[in-house]
Amino acid sequence: MSAQGVTVPGAPGSAAPGTTGTAAPDTTARPGPAAPPAAPAGGRLRLGTGPGRLFVLLYGVFTVGAASRAAAEILMKFDEAPLAYVLSAAAACVYAVILFSLVRGGERARRIGQICCGLELTGVLAVGTWTLVDPSAFPDATVWSDYGMGYLFLPLVMPVAALFWLRAARRA
Repeated sequence: MSAQGVTVPGAPGSAAPGTTGTAAPDTTARPGPAAPPAAPAGGRLRLGTGPGRLFVLLYGVFTVGAASRAAAEILMKFDEAPLAYVLSAAAACVYAVILFSLVRGGERARRIGQICCGLELTGVLAVGTWTLVDPSAFPDATVWSDYGMGYLFLPLVMPVAALFWLRAARRA
C-alpha cells in the first residue's frame, strides 16, 4: 500500500490479495540484440531485409522515376530522341524486375536479381561510354547517360552494391 492507501501492482511492498507479500522474480523479456531475420514459414530467402531495404527503396524510386520519365517522353516527344527514350524505358523495366526480385525473395529471385543487376551494369557501362564517344546519338539524356551522372552516378553504383548484397545473401 502506498501513503494514500492505494495499492500499486508491482510496487515494492504491495501484494495481491491472498498472497504473502513476497514478489515473484521478474521474468519479463528484456530487449536485447536483434536476432537475424528468420526465414518465413516457406523457408524463402529474404532479400529485402537489412541492407536489402535500402535497395528496395532505391530501386523503387528508380523504377517509378525512370518509368514515368520514359512514358512522358515517349508519349510527348518520341521523334526527338527515340533511342534515348526507349533505353530509359528498358532501364525502368530492369529496375522493376530487380525490385520485384528483392521483394519476392527466394533463391530463384536472387538469381534473377543477379542477372538483372548484371544487365543494368552492362547497360550503364555501354550507354555511358556510347554517350561519351558519340554524343550526337543521344540528343536527350537517358538514365544511364554519362554513367548516370544526372542521377549522382547511382545507376553505376547501385548494381555493383546490389550484386555484392545478392551474393552475400546466398544460402550457405
